[in-house]
Amino acid sequence: MFYGRFGHSIDDKGRLILPSKVRIDLGLGVYATRGIDHCLYLYPRAEWERLSDKMRQLPLTNKDARQFRRFFYGEASELEVDKQGRILIPAYLREYAGLKTEVVLIGAEDHLEVWNAEAYKQENTALEQDPEALAQKLSVLGIL
Repeated sequence: MFYGRFGHSIDDKGRLILPSKVRIDLGLGVYATRGIDHCLYLYPRAEWERLSDKMRQLPLTNKDARQFRRFFYGEASELEVDKQGRILIPAYLREYAGLKTEVVLIGAEDHLEVWNAEAYKQENTALEQDPEALAQKLSVLGIL
Protein backbone atom coordinates (compact mmCIF):
# COMPACT_ATOMS: atom_id res chain seq x y z
CA MET A 1 0.00 0.00 0.00
CA PHE A 2 1.32 3.42 -0.97
CA TYR A 3 0.68 6.45 1.19
CA GLY A 4 2.38 9.68 2.13
CA ARG A 5 3.94 12.61 0.28
CA PHE A 6 7.56 12.79 -0.83
CA GLY A 7 9.24 15.84 -2.32
CA HIS A 8 11.98 15.04 -4.84
CA SER A 9 13.66 16.42 -7.90
CA ILE A 10 14.25 15.14 -11.40
CA ASP A 11 17.75 15.50 -12.81
CA ASP A 12 18.64 16.87 -16.25
CA LYS A 13 18.41 13.38 -17.77
CA GLY A 14 14.87 12.82 -16.46
CA ARG A 15 15.80 10.49 -13.62
CA LEU A 16 13.81 10.43 -10.41
CA ILE A 17 15.11 8.88 -7.20
CA LEU A 18 12.38 6.80 -5.61
CA PRO A 19 12.06 7.06 -1.83
CA SER A 20 13.48 3.95 -0.18
CA LYS A 21 10.13 3.52 1.61
CA VAL A 22 8.35 2.78 -1.68
CA ARG A 23 11.09 0.93 -3.59
CA ILE A 24 10.36 -2.38 -1.90
CA ASP A 25 6.65 -2.20 -2.74
CA LEU A 26 7.33 -1.13 -6.32
CA GLY A 27 9.94 -3.80 -6.98
CA LEU A 28 12.31 -3.67 -9.93
CA GLY A 29 9.68 -3.32 -12.65
CA VAL A 30 7.63 -0.15 -12.58
CA TYR A 31 4.92 0.80 -15.04
CA ALA A 32 4.35 4.49 -15.69
CA THR A 33 1.41 6.00 -17.51
CA ARG A 34 -0.53 9.22 -17.82
CA GLY A 35 -2.74 10.03 -14.87
CA ILE A 36 -6.15 11.55 -15.30
CA ASP A 37 -5.22 14.83 -13.56
CA HIS A 38 -2.07 15.59 -15.59
CA CYS A 39 0.14 13.68 -13.22
CA LEU A 40 1.81 10.31 -13.77
CA TYR A 41 0.75 7.01 -12.25
CA LEU A 42 3.44 4.52 -11.19
CA TYR A 43 2.34 0.90 -10.67
CA PRO A 44 4.22 -2.15 -9.42
CA ARG A 45 4.07 -5.11 -11.80
CA ALA A 46 1.47 -7.09 -9.81
CA GLU A 47 -0.92 -4.15 -9.63
CA TRP A 48 -0.41 -3.35 -13.33
CA GLU A 49 -1.32 -6.92 -14.20
CA ARG A 50 -4.42 -6.80 -11.95
CA LEU A 51 -5.49 -3.58 -13.64
CA SER A 52 -4.82 -5.08 -17.07
CA ASP A 53 -7.09 -8.01 -16.21
CA LYS A 54 -9.88 -5.53 -15.47
CA MET A 55 -9.22 -3.60 -18.68
CA ARG A 56 -9.49 -6.80 -20.71
CA GLN A 57 -13.08 -7.06 -19.52
CA LEU A 58 -14.02 -3.74 -21.13
CA PRO A 59 -15.96 -4.23 -24.37
CA LEU A 60 -14.17 -3.11 -27.53
CA THR A 61 -17.57 -2.09 -28.87
CA ASN A 62 -17.76 0.70 -26.27
CA LYS A 63 -16.14 3.91 -27.54
CA ASP A 64 -15.35 5.21 -24.02
CA ALA A 65 -13.60 1.94 -23.18
CA ARG A 66 -11.50 2.11 -26.37
CA GLN A 67 -10.56 5.73 -25.70
CA PHE A 68 -9.57 5.03 -22.12
CA ARG A 69 -7.44 2.06 -23.19
CA ARG A 70 -5.62 4.30 -25.66
CA PHE A 71 -5.17 7.03 -23.05
CA PHE A 72 -3.90 4.61 -20.42
CA TYR A 73 -1.80 2.13 -22.44
CA GLY A 74 -0.82 4.18 -25.47
CA GLU A 75 1.61 6.33 -23.53
CA ALA A 76 2.60 3.76 -20.89
CA SER A 77 6.18 2.68 -20.35
CA GLU A 78 7.86 -0.06 -18.33
CA LEU A 79 10.66 1.49 -16.29
CA GLU A 80 13.57 -0.16 -14.51
CA VAL A 81 14.82 0.87 -11.10
CA ASP A 82 18.60 1.26 -11.28
CA LYS A 83 21.09 0.47 -8.50
CA GLN A 84 20.75 3.99 -7.10
CA GLY A 85 16.97 3.60 -6.84
CA ARG A 86 16.23 5.86 -9.81
CA ILE A 87 13.81 5.55 -12.69
CA LEU A 88 14.22 7.30 -16.01
CA ILE A 89 10.92 8.94 -16.91
CA PRO A 90 10.53 9.28 -20.68
CA ALA A 91 10.42 12.84 -22.01
CA TYR A 92 6.87 12.50 -23.38
CA LEU A 93 5.56 11.54 -19.92
CA ARG A 94 7.51 14.35 -18.23
CA GLU A 95 6.03 16.77 -20.76
CA TYR A 96 2.47 15.49 -20.22
CA ALA A 97 2.71 15.97 -16.43
CA GLY A 98 4.70 19.22 -16.65
CA LEU A 99 7.55 17.69 -14.67
CA LYS A 100 10.53 20.01 -14.61
CA THR A 101 12.79 19.82 -11.57
CA GLU A 102 10.73 19.77 -8.38
CA VAL A 103 8.18 16.97 -8.13
CA VAL A 104 5.98 15.42 -5.48
CA LEU A 105 5.26 11.70 -5.18
CA ILE A 106 1.93 10.93 -3.59
CA GLY A 107 0.84 7.56 -2.30
CA ALA A 108 -2.55 6.60 -3.75
CA GLU A 109 -3.10 3.17 -2.15
CA ASP A 110 -2.38 0.84 -5.11
CA HIS A 111 -0.08 3.20 -7.03
CA LEU A 112 2.01 6.35 -6.76
CA GLU A 113 1.26 9.66 -8.42
CA VAL A 114 4.07 11.91 -9.65
CA TRP A 115 3.11 15.58 -9.78
CA ASN A 116 4.71 18.84 -10.78
CA ALA A 117 5.23 20.32 -7.30
CA GLU A 118 3.39 23.57 -8.05
CA ALA A 119 0.47 21.79 -9.75
CA TYR A 120 0.08 19.49 -6.74
CA LYS A 121 0.14 22.45 -4.37
CA GLN A 122 -2.67 24.10 -6.36
CA GLU A 123 -4.70 20.88 -6.50
CA ASN A 124 -4.30 20.26 -2.78
CA THR A 125 -5.08 23.89 -1.87
CA ALA A 126 -8.30 23.72 -3.88
CA LEU A 127 -9.40 20.67 -1.86
CA GLU A 128 -8.54 22.34 1.43
CA GLN A 129 -10.49 25.51 0.58
CA ASP A 130 -13.88 23.82 0.77
CA PRO A 131 -13.89 20.90 3.23
CA GLU A 132 -17.69 20.71 3.13
CA ALA A 133 -17.68 20.07 -0.61
CA LEU A 134 -14.99 17.43 -0.17
CA ALA A 135 -16.99 15.74 2.59
CA GLN A 136 -20.08 15.75 0.35
CA LYS A 137 -18.14 14.15 -2.53
CA LEU A 138 -16.77 11.47 -0.22
CA SER A 139 -20.27 10.81 1.09
CA VAL A 140 -21.60 10.32 -2.44
CA LEU A 141 -18.81 7.80 -3.02
CA GLY A 142 -19.82 5.95 0.15
CA ILE A 143 -16.59 6.73 1.99
CA LEU A 144 -17.99 8.95 4.75
